[in-house]
Amino acid sequence: MADSDIRVVSAIDFGTTYSGYAYAHKATPNEIFANTDWQEYEGRFKTPTVLKYDDNFKLENWGAPALTERPKKKGKNTSKKPVELFKLHLGSAEKKPTLPSGLDYKTAITDYLRELTKSLKSTLENRWPMVDFYSQVCIIITIPAEFDATAMATMRTCAQKAGLIQQKDSPNLLFTTEPEAAAIHCMKALKEHDLGVGDTFMVVDCGGGTVDLTTRKLLTGKKLSEITEREGDYCGGSYVDQEFLKFLGRKVGSSAIDLVKQNHYGQLQYMVQEFCRKIKIPFTGDEAEFKPVELDLEDVCPVLQQYVRGQAKEEMEDAEWLVNIEFEDVKSMFDPVVGKIIRLIHNQLNKSEEDCSVMFLVGGFSESKYLQTRIRQEFNSIVRNIPVPPNPIVAIVKGAVQFGLTQEVIEDRVLKWTYGTRIARDWTPDDPPERKSGKHIIIFERLGKKGERVAVDQKVLRIFAPTSIIQEYASLDLYVTTKDDAKFCDEPDVNMLDTFNFHIPITGDEMRPILYVMKFGMVEIQTTAVNVATGEKYEKTFEFDI
Repeated sequence: MADSDIRVVSAIDFGTTYSGYAYAHKATPNEIFANTDWQEYEGRFKTPTVLKYDDNFKLENWGAPALTERPKKKGKNTSKKPVELFKLHLGSAEKKPTLPSGLDYKTAITDYLRELTKSLKSTLENRWPMVDFYSQVCIIITIPAEFDATAMATMRTCAQKAGLIQQKDSPNLLFTTEPEAAAIHCMKALKEHDLGVGDTFMVVDCGGGTVDLTTRKLLTGKKLSEITEREGDYCGGSYVDQEFLKFLGRKVGSSAIDLVKQNHYGQLQYMVQEFCRKIKIPFTGDEAEFKPVELDLEDVCPVLQQYVRGQAKEEMEDAEWLVNIEFEDVKSMFDPVVGKIIRLIHNQLNKSEEDCSVMFLVGGFSESKYLQTRIRQEFNSIVRNIPVPPNPIVAIVKGAVQFGLTQEVIEDRVLKWTYGTRIARDWTPDDPPERKSGKHIIIFERLGKKGERVAVDQKVLRIFAPTSIIQEYASLDLYVTTKDDAKFCDEPDVNMLDTFNFHIPITGDEMRPILYVMKFGMVEIQTTAVNVATGEKYEKTFEFDI
């Protein structure tokens, strides 16, 4: 992709519970527009990450119209297969959400991205009809800090199938992490909070599924340096919803909830949405202003009654299927999730050797008054200012557009993984005898160390040579691991990221040295292999576990 060819930058925030996109023309980079035209959901910055299928898994609708309508007490409910939270299947969450039997999560992601692409293309064509979508639009997709190369590769495949890009390796599609995008967006507010060159700030991105943290230092020239390794966990707002279902399961039996989830997912989702609207969103943590809520199960989830058994059924019938939800009940739904977020923040602060001046709370879940209160109570004595920017729900997607417009804003990153390659060297008596292969031993050659700060476009140079004068092909197998001291490529927790193969002509020169040049780019690792004798170059771009 020649940068001069790009006219428009658009970013997609494909979220666990809500998704959105924003865009800007390079001619007017200060005018970033976040889409608010979402079918029947106009005026909102995001639309639900929800799909609705018919019995044959033909997509009926997506976004807000896919949300389940109020369940019918009589007659047939037609909304059988609304699907949500499928993004969590990309990550390492311990408990993946249940999808309807026969539906693969990659299909769900592709179907959703296809509809999002249609909306994006239509929006850009209406605003700038002369801009070609596939050659003049750069797409940025934001990803959680916890996503690995496999997740990014899956996203690329789904994006291609959805028509967002024409080839899987299209250079017009880039990735950036959600906390990095949020940090770029928050840069605008640094002067407002008296931050100058050399000051450090943290961004806590609280989304629906994940919470991601990054700590950055402001450098001269409006650039950002990453001073600690990014981290995150699966403790976003949707996990409060799961705590609500656990609470309800203690009333009616967890098996009843599981059966409704399995057979009547639409009704379960409607009940969760009612919980969010009436209880979760308004909850502030102030007991004096809290009013107990009476949840009518006959109204919000009538099908549940047929699955309740034994003593639970007797008790619910005596209560006329009404569930009283008190202040402590709601607090107990929030606290396990909020507690995880607070521990993440403590971990991030402990990693940094520098004082954090400002902690920005962004993302949809950051709008929770209770979450804000708990974080401020915990960290007010450590961090002097803990603001929530205006419209925190669009901080990520607007920051991603800014990233695409001015990628040079990122000075360096801290590697989340140790990178290495597989090489053969001469065996020595200190090596394990069982690993000897003729005169050689295959080892893990480290190229980049976990926790190491690397400048954008920093190059790592290595010279390797074939082990035989008749060897015609060379390869660079790139491995990643969380270890600092991996010695061999087949150790536990050492995984191949990708491979790079190319031909090296036989010339009679026994050495035939090959110069590997690895560049840690903005969101990828670019590798060039140079045949020193002939000057011939071979290039490969690896997905980068940022």
